[in-house]
Amino acid sequence: MHPKSVVVFDLDGVIVDSFPVMREAFSIAYAEVVGDGEAPFEEYERHLGRYFPDIMKIMGLPLAMETPFVRESYRLAGRVPLFDGVTQVLEELRERGFRTAIATGKAGDRARHLLDKLGVIHLFDHVIGSDEVANAKPAPDIVLHALDLLGARPEDALMLGDAVTDIAAARGAGVTAVAALWGESDTADLLGSGPDAALHHPAELLAFCPAVAGVG
Repeated sequence: MHPKSVVVFDLDGVIVDSFPVMREAFSIAYAEVVGDGEAPFEEYERHLGRYFPDIMKIMGLPLAMETPFVRESYRLAGRVPLFDGVTQVLEELRERGFRTAIATGKAGDRARHLLDKLGVIHLFDHVIGSDEVANAKPAPDIVLHALDLLGARPEDALMLGDAVTDIAAARGAGVTAVAALWGESDTADLLGSGPDAALHHPAELLAFCPAVAGVG
């Protein structure tokens, strides 16, 4: 594997354990806009990694759900934790000379607000949301934009994601695709998408990321 100097991360299910809060926000938005009945969160979950309006289109749900979903996501943001070990991994990557970016299905403002609240936004050079590129994942636009901002070539980078859309976006950008298996994603689907590697704990990432030449 070509030596790496850049890691591009998905956010939900990789850096933060946002699924319980996401489920609650989705249920509230569904009740407000659609009405009675159980919110189809399991189907929503299968499309995670995509931009929220795109998921609504795929599911045939009203785009009007986005406003209450975003409102509730902000309101509940204080309950979203980092996954165990993530902060230490991010700090170690910085020590080793790596540059890092977030490329998320979330809107950029929401992602930056959450990472700021968690006190880790300084550990990323750039935080990019799906509303800040022309085409959301599984298109490669967001990964290519991260590389452009970081001044990096595809062979310099790996992307860590927990969704089939992340693997597809990484592949489309020519970046090494690594699956994160510690979230709530369907492991069989994720492994079936053909990642270059699969990790069971954030700390395992460090084995792929020796110090950048000239650092340390």
